[in-house]
Amino acid sequence: MTLFSNTTVLLGKELRTEFRSRELLTTTVVFILMVVVLFSFTFDPTREESRRFGPGLLWLAFLFAASLMLQPGFLREQTNDTLSALRLSVSDPFAIFLSKLCANTLFLLITELLMLPIFSVLYNVPLLGVVPQLALVLFLGSLGLSVTGTTLSAISAQARMRELLLPLLLLPLLTPLLIASTEATSALFAEEPVLRWDWLAFLIAFDIIFLTAVWLFGEYLLEE
Repeated sequence: MTLFSNTTVLLGKELRTEFRSRELLTTTVVFILMVVVLFSFTFDPTREESRRFGPGLLWLAFLFAASLMLQPGFLREQTNDTLSALRLSVSDPFAIFLSKLCANTLFLLITELLMLPIFSVLYNVPLLGVVPQLALVLFLGSLGLSVTGTTLSAISAQARMRELLLPLLLLPLLTPLLIASTEATSALFAEEPVLRWDWLAFLIAFDIIFLTAVWLFGEYLLEE
């Protein structure tokens, strides 16, 4: 209960900070919308081409969004040594990481929710019939992006070349997740949509493994 209450309070702080400034959400949404719009004008894809290439483009845009959002995750706490103050104010330091993870996942899902209708219109891919299945795939994929990225953001926050270190560490780890997410999304974009449980099981396993590892070793992530 202490972990839950601490996480709730810190999550509220993260949400108030972001929605007060809207720096991350505004920048990320504008960036990935530009990517999607430019690709649509460049290729002028037919419906068949959109079904083939759309899932890869979609998750590539989500990767860009995650990279922009996750980089400043722990950098804000470096100012005035706020991280040390947070560690002293909570009984379980893992609550700091968990609140960051929940906030990053929520921000990423909001970005995806805003982008999907525009993607559907520009690429002529109907999504209304697969909204529940697509929401499940997006949630599992976004959770994997967030838990991996938040972990590496905490590790690289103290490094000198953190802007370069995070992408170098993040991309190799996320390759299996992106492949599984793209394949699961591609199956939902097909003429006869189907939810691929094999790829879904892979996403669930990926999320569970990384969440368990972070829970076991999370106390070391916030060490100076």
